[in-house]
Amino acid sequence: MKDGIMQEKNEMTPSLYIHIPFCAKKCGYCDFYSVGYGRGPATAYVEALVGQMGAIRGPVSTVFIGGGTPTALEAPLLRRLLRGAGRLAAAGAEFTVEANPESLDAGKLGLFLDEGVNRLSIGVQSFNDKKLKRLGRIHSAKKAAYAVMLSRNKGFKDLNIDLIFGAPGETPDDCSSELARAVELPVTHISSYGLTYEKGTPLYNARKRGEVIPVDGEYSARMYSLAIEYLPAHGFRHYEVSNFAKKGFECRHNLNYWRNGEYIGLGPSAVSYIGGVRKRNISDVREYVKRAAAGKSTTVSSERLSGDRKAKETAAVKIRTAEGIDFGWFKGKTGYDFLKLESDAVKKLSGAGLIEYRVSKGKRAGIALTEKGFLFCDTVSSELM
Repeated sequence: MKDGIMQEKNEMTPSLYIHIPFCAKKCGYCDFYSVGYGRGPATAYVEALVGQMGAIRGPVSTVFIGGGTPTALEAPLLRRLLRGAGRLAAAGAEFTVEANPESLDAGKLGLFLDEGVNRLSIGVQSFNDKKLKRLGRIHSAKKAAYAVMLSRNKGFKDLNIDLIFGAPGETPDDCSSELARAVELPVTHISSYGLTYEKGTPLYNARKRGEVIPVDGEYSARMYSLAIEYLPAHGFRHYEVSNFAKKGFECRHNLNYWRNGEYIGLGPSAVSYIGGVRKRNISDVREYVKRAAAGKSTTVSSERLSGDRKAKETAAVKIRTAEGIDFGWFKGKTGYDFLKLESDAVKKLSGAGLIEYRVSKGKRAGIALTEKGFLFCDTVSSELM
């Protein structure tokens, strides 16, 4: 069984993730590290990042600038940041920037294209104004659609939009309307995530106080089922639990995560994984800048993974993909026999109808999620760990 789009071309070339922790307003459901925008702190932060990028031995296979809200940065800071990242990108590298509709304009789109950005990910989340308000978003549905159309008209061919389903008060019919609106737009990739109540977020606290009533679990499952039926029927291949793409537009940066490849993380709270060592940066932008400016480490934790731990983590992330886990690929990637390493988990998950075997030439060649398994992917990943 071939591994299709999941096949790694270069095991030794890492990806680069850069976290921009600034937002005009933090959404109630978000648990990513972020702070309010200020020109002074943002300027110092970008300079710190540029200094750190200068110490990286390139090239990197993909660049992904996420947040927070990268488009909250003013144009001169964006140019400085993009130029520094662009110097590290290998020829033909995927170069993604996340953008929010309210802070995306023609000037920034032109800047992105000038500096080599070739993929844009727009945080639409919804095409329903009431839902956007419940989620704490500050853009309108009209502005979201306009941002997509403007990006396409300015020359972006590789466009992702993020959608959230399962917001309080949402119904499967509402979800169907969202999906129909999404496929009408000139996008090549759609990420569809179920709303989660992360501990410590305003949404979580509101739920705890009884101010927010989560959508019924059965409704949420139906909404997910709608997505995995509707989007492929309209040309978007379901290639990972929450991700759908037109042919050739799968996110290469995220594919590297799902095959447990190496990556460098810059910015507060960002994680790096190089040579079997996982490091996490301090979650404080001021302290991060202070340490970086002084040439000190911004890392607050470091862990060297054992061989079997790396192999199990590879299984836990790779199972999220539609291709699943090819046994030959797994052996070459980790050095471990998958069925020996995960024998107990495979029996349990197979018995529960969450995974199935893939057969090639009359032999079991791999495993993949069943339709039920996609609904309970977190359970499957946990068992494989």
